[in-house]
Amino acid sequence: MSISLNETHDVALRSWVASANLAGSDFPIQNLPYGVFRGKNNGEAFRVGVAIGDRILDLRAAFESSAFGGFGEVVHKAIVAATAGSNLNPLMELDAAAWSALRMALSALLREGSVHQSQLESALVRQTEAEHALPAQIGDYTDFYASVHHATTIGKLFRPDNPLLPNYKWVPIGYHGRSSSIAVSGQQFRRPVGQTKPPTSDTPVFGPCKRLDYEMEVGVFMGQGNAIGDAIGIDQAESHVFGLCLLNDWSARDVQAWEYQPLGPFLSKNFASTISPWVVTIEALAPYRAAWTRDAADPQPMAYLDCADLRDSGAFDVQLEVLLQTKSMRAAGMAPQRLSLGNFRDAYWTVSQLVAHHTVGGCNLRAGDLLGSGTLSGPTPESAGSLLELTAGGKQAISLASGETRIFIEDGDTVVMRGWAGGDGLPRIGFGEVAGTVLPARSL
Repeated sequence: MSISLNETHDVALRSWVASANLAGSDFPIQNLPYGVFRGKNNGEAFRVGVAIGDRILDLRAAFESSAFGGFGEVVHKAIVAATAGSNLNPLMELDAAAWSALRMALSALLREGSVHQSQLESALVRQTEAEHALPAQIGDYTDFYASVHHATTIGKLFRPDNPLLPNYKWVPIGYHGRSSSIAVSGQQFRRPVGQTKPPTSDTPVFGPCKRLDYEMEVGVFMGQGNAIGDAIGIDQAESHVFGLCLLNDWSARDVQAWEYQPLGPFLSKNFASTISPWVVTIEALAPYRAAWTRDAADPQPMAYLDCADLRDSGAFDVQLEVLLQTKSMRAAGMAPQRLSLGNFRDAYWTVSQLVAHHTVGGCNLRAGDLLGSGTLSGPTPESAGSLLELTAGGKQAISLASGETRIFIEDGDTVVMRGWAGGDGLPRIGFGEVAGTVLPARSL
């Protein structure tokens, strides 16, 4: 399950791209995440790139430069072909050995002292001069419910005496989401409309959502899939995962409260989801693994959801931050304000468990499929991953530095999410950020 450390993880490595060596950079040479980009407003086709410092290495241009010539046996034709298109799907379809080989070559070429610096400098693009598309064509999207802290807090709002349903600690809960409304960071979308049922009304009403919320999640991009009818064992699950991104799964809480009985989320979730442009590979996160534990008083996972490697290093120590910038804050030049800080390590169900459970019945996953972790909340109030939790179900307003207050998201608000691993002398492995802005509902 866990990937062994190798020379690409060496904390002493530095890049000839000077900005990659700056303290606090999300994209040092130990990271090398993948994305899809093009120059802003130039009309060119999108292409595959790798983030390094404040630059993007254009992989197509890098291969054409012949800098990879010395890696002929390692970076074979399949890898070159897989990175020549406008999305990451062909690269995701390769195996973990190919991903690791490309990472090793990139690390060597971008290191300080590389003889290929002059060949690759022209293949670099400033991130500030680029725009992004979705990293992959997402065929299917499944959203899980992996945080017991979130599930318990939400459950207490509706079932104070019995917040967790009896199946939660036995089975990873999920639902099939809508892939067509997933967009990359910078997404602007209209406030959704739908049916809601106010507590003071005997019948539902139709109109704009009044309880719009965000959900701080981690997205899991699948690599090689499985044949229909087969299952991916938990000990092999992460070899089928290409990498992780940040995910904001916007939610219309009032629409959800009315429609989710008995089948679950529908219009309350299908209007917009926003992901970060960069996909951080599982290999890049190898030094930031953490032991995964299950409280002895809780049911232990069934055999298909448990293994020794899971217990030893199945969790990821990734900090998750949520910030809010209102329209007036933006106009006044005020920076976004932090609302919460949590950690992916606190998830009740892990990446490998989500993959193993998703396929155990024979469901076939495919390269580019996206799994959402569900809202990730920690054990403390300030680590809650949604406004529904931070405001105690809408009862306690949050005060902002601008003098404004928020219970739920209002028109013009921008929600920014950031994620990173680091600490203890290790490089910061960042995900960049995912930002989304809410526009007024369309006229009815």
